[in-house]
Amino acid sequence: MTDLTTPSIVHLESAGTALVLEPRPGGSGLPEVIHWGPVLEGGASTYAALAALTTAPAPPSALDEPWPLTVLPGEADGWAGTPGWAGHRAGGAGAVRWHDVSCSAEGGALVTRATSADGIRLELRHALDEHGVLRVDAAVTNTAVADVPLDVAALRAILPLPVRADEVLDLTGRWCRERSPQRSRLDHGTHLRASRRGRTGHDATLLLMAGTRGFDWGTGEVWAVHTAWSGNHEHLVESLPEGAGRHHAVIGGGELLAPGEVRLGPGETYAAPTVVFVHSTEGLDGLSRRLHRSLRARAGHPSRPRPVVLNTWEAVYFDTDLDQLKALADQAARIGVERFVLDDGWFGGRRHDRAGLGDWVVSADVWPEGMHPLVDHVKGLGLEFGLWFEPEMVNEDSDLVRAHPDWVLRPAAGAPREWRWQQLLDLTNPAAYDQLLERVSALVAGLGIDYIKWDHNRDLLEAVHTVGEADGSGRRVDAPAVHEHTLAYYRLLDDLRARHPRLEIESCSSGGARVDLEVLDHTDRIWTSDCNDALERAAIQRWTSLLVPAELMGTHIGPATAHTTHRTLDLGFRMLLALQGHPGLEWDITGCTDDELTALTAWTALARELRPLLHTGDLVRSETPDGTVLVTGTVDADRTHAAYTIARLVTGRDAVTGCVPLPGLDPTRAYAVRLRPEAGLAAVVQNTGPAWWEQALAADGVRVPGSVLSGVGLPLPVLAPAQGYLLEVQAR
Repeated sequence: MTDLTTPSIVHLESAGTALVLEPRPGGSGLPEVIHWGPVLEGGASTYAALAALTTAPAPPSALDEPWPLTVLPGEADGWAGTPGWAGHRAGGAGAVRWHDVSCSAEGGALVTRATSADGIRLELRHALDEHGVLRVDAAVTNTAVADVPLDVAALRAILPLPVRADEVLDLTGRWCRERSPQRSRLDHGTHLRASRRGRTGHDATLLLMAGTRGFDWGTGEVWAVHTAWSGNHEHLVESLPEGAGRHHAVIGGGELLAPGEVRLGPGETYAAPTVVFVHSTEGLDGLSRRLHRSLRARAGHPSRPRPVVLNTWEAVYFDTDLDQLKALADQAARIGVERFVLDDGWFGGRRHDRAGLGDWVVSADVWPEGMHPLVDHVKGLGLEFGLWFEPEMVNEDSDLVRAHPDWVLRPAAGAPREWRWQQLLDLTNPAAYDQLLERVSALVAGLGIDYIKWDHNRDLLEAVHTVGEADGSGRRVDAPAVHEHTLAYYRLLDDLRARHPRLEIESCSSGGARVDLEVLDHTDRIWTSDCNDALERAAIQRWTSLLVPAELMGTHIGPATAHTTHRTLDLGFRMLLALQGHPGLEWDITGCTDDELTALTAWTALARELRPLLHTGDLVRSETPDGTVLVTGTVDADRTHAAYTIARLVTGRDAVTGCVPLPGLDPTRAYAVRLRPEAGLAAVVQNTGPAWWEQALAADGVRVPGSVLSGVGLPLPVLAPAQGYLLEVQAR
C-alpha cells in the first residue's frame, strides 16, 4: 500500500476551525494552503494525507503540472488571478520569486518568512485565536542597498474556497441605509468590493461571505473575510475556469493603495492591515458568535456596564441654550439616563454647519461663563458628560484655516469639492496634529469630559498633500495621503486615550461610515446610523450585528417622527429596537407627555436589568419565510437565559403568521416565557389572541418545554405593521 502522507505539513486548529499549510521542500517557494475550514478527524495524519490525496489534475491547454495556491499567490506559482503581492522599482518588472523560505509555529501562529533576489523581505503571520477567528498580518521590507525605492501596489491576504461554496453574500448601503444585503452566485470572474472613499464607507461590506447554497442565519457553511482598516480597502471572491490549484476559488482582502502611496526606501517596512477570516458550519450566526466572542476577549474591550445615553443632536440641533440643556439633563436624569452628550454647535463660530469647524474652543457667545455651568449641572445629577467633536474636518470659514491654510489636505490645483462645506485637516502635518491633540486634550481635562462622540462627515476626495520638489525636478508633487492619514487618526485616538485612560470614544462617521475591526480597537463603540427611524433600524442593526456585538453598537430612540424619513412610529416599537445595542435617546424629552416619561423610565430600568445578558450573550436570528417578521435573540453561554425581539416590519401575505420558533435554546430544558411590556406592548389586529399571550404577561410567565420553543415555536398574535414585543426566557 502506498503511503500518501506528507510529513512536512503544519497546521493550526481551534474551536472547530483548521488551517493547514505545506511548506515547499528546501524553502524553494512559499507554503501551499492545503485546507482552511472545518477541523478534520485524525489531526496531523489526516492533513498530511489530504495534501497528497487532493492534488489537482492538470487539464489540457494549461500548465503541464499541478501548481500550488500559496499563502501569497502570484504568477510564479501559476496563479492567474488577483495576486497577493504587487509592486515595482522605478517601473521595473514586478515579478517576484521567493527564496530562503521558512515556515514555523511561533506563539500559536504560523509565521512564514522569505526573501527575493531583488531585495524584498516578506513576513506573513497566520494566527488562529481560541474562538476560531483567523487573523493574517503581512509585511514587506525593502532590503535593497541601492537607493531605488520599492513601490508597493498591493499586499493582500488570500485563502481558498471549496467548490461547495457557490453563493456570495455581501453588504452595501448609503447614508441612513447602511448594511443592505445583496446575494449572488459565485460565477467565474472577480467579485470585487473596492472602497476609495478614504473611510470605511456607508457602502462597506463589513464581511464578504461565500457559502453553501441557501446558507442562512442558522444553517449552512460559510467562509468570510474582513479587512480591518478605516481607509481605502478591498474585499474579493474570485473564481477562474481552471480553479485555484487544488481548490475551487479564493477569498481575500487588503488595503487599496493609490499609485505611489507607499514607497519604501532602503530598510523601510510596509505593514498591511490585518485581514480577518472566519469559517462557520452554523450559518451567519456562527460567524457572529466567533467574531463577537473574539472581540469580547480583547484586553481593551469595554468592561463596565454600558450607560444609557442621551445625545442632544435631534433634541436641540445647533440651538445650544444653557437653560434648555439643563432642563433636558434634568428630565434625562429623572427617567434613568446615565450619560449626557452635547452634540455640535458648542464651539467657535459654529452656529450652523458652514462655519467654525476646526476651532476647538468653547464659544464665548454661546457660553459667556464657559461650559462649566452645564458640565457641573450634568455631573451634579449623577450623569457622565460627553461632547461632540469632528477633529479631522475643517470649514474654510474658520479661524484655523484663516491662520493655517496650508493645514488643509488639498492638491496643488486647488481644494477638493466640498462635502457638507468641509475639507480635511492634514493630520500628517506635525504642527496640525499637535495643535489638535493639545486642544482636544485640554478640553477633556478642563471640563472633565467622560466621553467623546468623534464624527467624520465626508468621503476623502483628492486626499493628497503637496510636496515641493519631491521628485528633484523643482515641480510640486501631489502625494497620496489616505494611508498616512488613517495611521495618524489611529495614533491621535491612542495618544488621547493614553493621556486620559478613562475617556471613552465613539466612532461616528455621518452615521455608520467608519465601522471596522481596526477602528473598534481604538474606540469604545460605533454609531450605527444617523437614521433613528426604528423601522429602517431593524435591518441596519441586524446586518451590522454580523460583525459588531450589541454593546459596541449605538442604538437610540429618536422622536416620534424621524427627521431622516419623516415616518411616524409608536414609542413602543422605537423602544424595542433601541434595546438591540448600546441603548440611548436622541430626542427632546422635555416635551414628552407623562405617559411617555413613565414608559421611558420603565424602559431605562429594563435596559439596565437586561444589559448583562444582551451585552455578553450569543446572537441568534431567524425570520418568517416572507421576511416580514424578524426574530433577534440573545442567549447566554449555558442557555439558561435569553431575550428575543419579535418585530413585524410590514403586513404579511397570510392573515395568521403561525408559530415562530425561538432559536438557540436547550431542547432538554423547560423555560418560563415572559412578556416584558417595559419594551413596549405591540398593537394587534385580532379578535382573540394566542392562548399563551395573557399567561406570559404574568410575573412568572408561561412554562414551555425547550423542544417546543426551538422546534415548533409559539403562535404570533396578529401584529400590526411596525409592531413587536420582547420575550424573556429563563430555564426552570
